[in-house]
Amino acid sequence: MKFNDLTKISVGDHIEKKNGLSYLSWAWAWDTFKKSCPDANYEIWKDEMGRPFIYDETLGYMVFVKVTANGESHEMWLPVMDNQNKAMKANKYTYTTKKGEFEVQAATMFDINTAIMRCLVKCIGMFGLGLYIYAGEDLPMVSASDLIDGMKVKALGAYCKRLGITIEGLCKLYQVEKAEDLTEGQFAYIVNNEQAIKEGVHSL
Repeated sequence: MKFNDLTKISVGDHIEKKNGLSYLSWAWAWDTFKKSCPDANYEIWKDEMGRPFIYDETLGYMVFVKVTANGESHEMWLPVMDNQNKAMKANKYTYTTKKGEFEVQAATMFDINTAIMRCLVKCIGMFGLGLYIYAGEDLPMVSASDLIDGMKVKALGAYCKRLGITIEGLCKLYQVEKAEDLTEGQFAYIVNNEQAIKEGVHSL
């Protein structure tokens, strides 16, 4: 099954909302994806000691998953986060906001396993299944400095014209009201993945 077909599969009944983010059931996602692409398989990255994560004392844990189907492979990564979407580390730590001081607990293998399965679903999304639920997932945490500037907004206008899509369609794909609400990271993905963007917009 092609990207365009997978984007048309409704995932709404299998989405869980948590702290402003949307999560798709990994069991349902893999079952649906496997039925659509029977040759699909996935790999969980492991280090030389067999651990399924990398760890940095300052940054925290990161997991990686690779999915292959129809002769195409995609890789994805995801930090291990708590229920407030804060990076988890080997030891608990505190952080301060306007609302006060908060504590992040030390990561457990349960947290790492949860991140791996969420990473798998995110990687499946690169093939089209449920991709739209991730398009705007970073928006609640975006600051003004993360948004694209006027020159890039103009560049997107020419980009969309060349691909035969509209700015409105692109914004709908990323669940934003206007191009100015797109982030630098989203812009980089858009301009480097023309075919995926074109197919994604046309499938809406």
